[in-house]
Amino acid sequence: MELARLAALLEPFLRRSADAGSAVDELSQGQLSSISIYIDVLLRWNAKINLTAIRYPEEIVSRHFGESLFAARHIFPQASVKANVIDIGSGAGFPGLPIKLWAPNIKLTLIESNNKKATFLREVIRLLALGNVEVFTGRAEVFSGAGDVVTLRAVERFDSALPIAVNLVKPGGTISLLIGEDQIASAKAFNHSVGWRTPLSLPNSQKRTLLLGTVNHLN
Repeated sequence: MELARLAALLEPFLRRSADAGSAVDELSQGQLSSISIYIDVLLRWNAKINLTAIRYPEEIVSRHFGESLFAARHIFPQASVKANVIDIGSGAGFPGLPIKLWAPNIKLTLIESNNKKATFLREVIRLLALGNVEVFTGRAEVFSGAGDVVTLRAVERFDSALPIAVNLVKPGGTISLLIGEDQIASAKAFNHSVGWRTPLSLPNSQKRTLLLGTVNHLN
């Protein structure tokens, strides 16, 4: 995909407010080139294994990369930050790998139990020459680490996945959820010490939202 078209598709997700005339956090040519390479690899692999049900490149940009970068900007307003990030149920790498492209100094762990998807993730990491990224091929409940930020997006059995995700967050760290608006109430009803922020509606969507919370473990 041409980089100019890629930048145009991502622009709504990079605006600093919902106002169409607001300032935009622009991506570098290097970041856009990495996203273009990523899309090409994703399309090739998706013909062999089911990485995403979305088949059209422009829709992939908006739904996968746009949403992920929207989350990245709100988690890390300063892209130079250093943090330990864990992405649960990474699948095709969203939102973890776009967050890494946005904030290259983070340490990223992608948790993906499917071996074929884990192999795909390692191939993307290799092709984009991303450092300080690990793929854990297993289930999140047996992962022994902890993160400053833990992300969860479009996972099955959300109600059972959320407690696992929260338990992997360091005290005072952030839980990031890219979910449907109908799941907000379920998240807020979760019986844990999580201080939820105001949900943020995703651009170009009436049903998708970003919900961030600060975790304060009681045990």
